[in-house]
Formats: sequence, C-alpha cells, structure tokens
Amino acid sequence: MSYQNVFERYEIKYFLTKTQKEALMKEMDGRMQSDKYGRTTIRNIYYDTDSFRLIRDSLDHPVYKEKLRIRSYQRAEIGDMVFVEIKKKFEDVVYKRRVAMPRIAAEYWIDYRKPLAFGSQITSEIDYLVDFYEGLSAKAFLSYEREAFSDNKNPEFRLTLDENILARDTELNLGNDIWGQPLLPHGMTLMEVKIAGAMPLWMANFLSSNNIQKVSYSKYGTYYRNCLSSGAIQERSVFYA
Repeated sequence: MSYQNVFERYEIKYFLTKTQKEALMKEMDGRMQSDKYGRTTIRNIYYDTDSFRLIRDSLDHPVYKEKLRIRSYQRAEIGDMVFVEIKKKFEDVVYKRRVAMPRIAAEYWIDYRKPLAFGSQITSEIDYLVDFYEGLSAKAFLSYEREAFSDNKNPEFRLTLDENILARDTELNLGNDIWGQPLLPHGMTLMEVKIAGAMPLWMANFLSSNNIQKVSYSKYGTYYRNCLSSGAIQERSVFYA
C-alpha cells in the first residue's frame, strides 16, 4: 500500500456546532467527497520530556514548534502498521514527515532507541529530534473519530471533521481500548481546513455567512492545560543551556 509521507500546507481550525456541521455537509454536497476510509477512529501516542518541554514551548506560540507522535488509523496490534510522525510549524506553515512500520518496530525505535533496519531522510530527522530532546517518553494517548474530505476539483484542498476527542495519560498503547477525558463540549466538531494555497471562494463565503471564526487549538495542548488546572501535573520552569 502506498502512503503519502511528506506534507507541506496550511492547517486552519474551526469549531462547529451541530447546526453548522449540518449546513457544511449540505454546502459540500457535489463539491467535496469523503475519502475511501470513511469515518475512522485515530489513535495517537504523544511524546514529550518529563518537564513537558515540547508542549510548553508550543503553547508559547513561537515562530517554530514541533511535536512527535506515533499514530494508527485502527486498533494496532504488535505487528500492525503505524506511523511515526514529526509535525513542525514555521510561520503558520505545517510540515509533516512520517514513516510507516510495524508497531513493534516503532516502539523499539522511539521508546528504547533500538536502531531501525532501514534508514531515510525522514528517519534521520526523527532521530535528530529524539536525540535533541533528551529523555522523551510517551506522555498522552489521544483518540478521535475523523471524517476526511477532498475537493472534487482541487485535491490539494482537504478538510477533516473530528469528534469525540479523548485523552489520557495511562495505558499508552495503540492496541488498547478507546477511553479518556473528553476535550470537546458535547455536540461540537473540530474542523481542520488543509490547504496549500488560497481557500476556495465557496468555502470562504460559507465560513463568513455562518460567522465561523478560526481558532487556535491543540488537542495535546488542551489536555496538558486541563492536567495543569486539575493539579494532575505541576507546571515547571526550565532553563535551557
């Protein structure tokens, strides 16, 4: 099976009410099509330092930020394929690099630093990130139900609709059941518009006419803030050499 492993695009996020989502689905009829996988439950393991340096840096809204995760598009048993991904954002442009491998290889590589049997430019970038942030380990399991769509005329224009976003800091395994702390209010949908250039006029008009404003939102960042608020983790000031 062939996978796209390199992405460069803008990703713009919006919250939709149930009514707004229904209106969007009508607006997309004849313009966009669902991808072949339909509604998918995505599982992610996010990695960070013990001081949560990556997410703390990200929430400071720097010009450049990055994150590391292992992702699967279904419950992943030990031999099932998963993606090891680094996602970087520089001056509003998102760059994503990922490599597919069996779950056992991904865990041995990232968790235990066991060298891979193969190498590439992407694996070298991931190795550099893991070595740079010493002591990375799995910190959060995030899952959500996603529907993905692409434009009939311009396949580079895509959008995703995420619901039932859940997070936890135990049972950090892509083969485990879905459960955790809800990160969205009931009935809300997170829409992500993914574009390489200008947004189609019909979409811009839809957002404007329905008073839908872009938001700054991070699933992992929201969970981290919730944990801070509840006292589950303590905020620490760390100075870097």
